Amino acid sequence: MHELPIVVVPVGVDDDALDACLAALDLCTPPGTRVWLADDAQAGPRGHAIVERWMARTPLKADYTRRQRPIGEAAHLGEALDVCGDADVAVLAPDAVPAPGWLSRLSGCLAADRAIATATPWSNAGEAASWPRIGEIDPLPADLDRLARAAQGMPTLYPELPAAIGHAVLLRGSARKRAGGVDGASYGSWYAALIDLSLRLSGLGWRNVLCDSAFVARHGEGVPGDGDMDTLAVRWPDWHARLAGFLMSDPLRGSRERLTELLAGVGPPDPQRDLFH
Repeated sequence: MHELPIVVVPVGVDDDALDACLAALDLCTPPGTRVWLADDAQAGPRGHAIVERWMARTPLKADYTRRQRPIGEAAHLGEALDVCGDADVAVLAPDAVPAPGWLSRLSGCLAADRAIATATPWSNAGEAASWPRIGEIDPLPADLDRLARAAQGMPTLYPELPAAIGHAVLLRGSARKRAGGVDGASYGSWYAALIDLSLRLSGLGWRNVLCDSAFVARHGEGVPGDGDMDTLAVRWPDWHARLAGFLMSDPLRGSRERLTELLAGVGPPDPQRDLFH
């Protein structure tokens, strides 16, 4: 079995969300997975205590770094990804709650097609990758284990997305480097910088896809920084029309309906079944 990607979690200011994210990481990610908590001077005393307690107990191979002064979300993630070199990296939002099997399935997506540069899972707050309704924010699913088992039965079609989405995204290291990495100088938010990176990757012939078999829940959608959308509009004049066209045509409707059908048929869990593989 190939080595799983590095998971990078940019630590945020919401302590309760971070606590839930780290707990879900422990439950839903194979032991020994490399995880990097990258703190752009965001966590307060309680957040730091949550990180310390988690670091002492997690079965994952975890590291934590904290900057003395913040440099901004996009710039900080750009630095972290540069440090990871050619490695594939999954960036997980600090308020995300991954479902079982999330990372193995995202990794399998990149392994299945060498043209895939970014793989984004379903989410209840995933914009173009939202389930059960496109472009809407739904509450966190009540039973992520059942949803993960339903998603495992999805046909892996890896349909195209307008851009990768920030609740969780797996980035192919070699593609990321060829595209020039994250532009932390032009954008303040990861939300906008990820769209920009996705569009550059697409322009080079790479694919930004939905991993139809993986699900990562989130409390809310990402938001752009001040001026970020204006910068995007200047650099990528057709972006807004492209996104609007995708939302209106809704090419993922059949996939969402299939996931809903599979969820309705999911029975009790098999204790012998390993959801990580």
